[in-house]
Amino acid sequence: MDAWWHEVWVTLQAEFADIGDASQLTRITVRLLMAALLGGILGFEREQKGKAAGIRTHMLVALGAALFVLVPQMSGSQADAMSRVVQGVIAGIGFLGAGTILKNTDGDEGHVKGLTTAAGLWMTAAIGVSAGMGREATAVLSTLLALVILGVMPIVVRQLEKDRPPP
Repeated sequence: MDAWWHEVWVTLQAEFADIGDASQLTRITVRLLMAALLGGILGFEREQKGKAAGIRTHMLVALGAALFVLVPQMSGSQADAMSRVVQGVIAGIGFLGAGTILKNTDGDEGHVKGLTTAAGLWMTAAIGVSAGMGREATAVLSTLLALVILGVMPIVVRQLEKDRPPP
């Protein structure tokens, strides 16, 4: 019976041996935390504006996207395989985003709601992919640009509409 437990223990060690050393553990931790943090920043901005997809949703999207690219990359996948993984993430987020878009049927046929939320989730996934692939600086820059678009552009548009004479 002692040999059986030893075999179980050795098997468990092998199953949890995907992180080989401190360097790899640090790399994985930084990438996943970076993705979650940056997703959380965008989610916080959306939550402050009363949008349904807030901090947790954006953090999970970014973290999931990072994990989807990080695992195959760690497993030694080639560029063509990584390309398919990224394509799958993009398509999957498209379905998630589609669920946030609603068309108003209460007389105003031209009003669509949730499009910015869908685009924000798509952007959050792209940021997660960047962080997961080790492009942290690109992920941070992209997050800052997204914050400018989400925060500053509505002010600019309001100002331009205020200055425009009524029809």
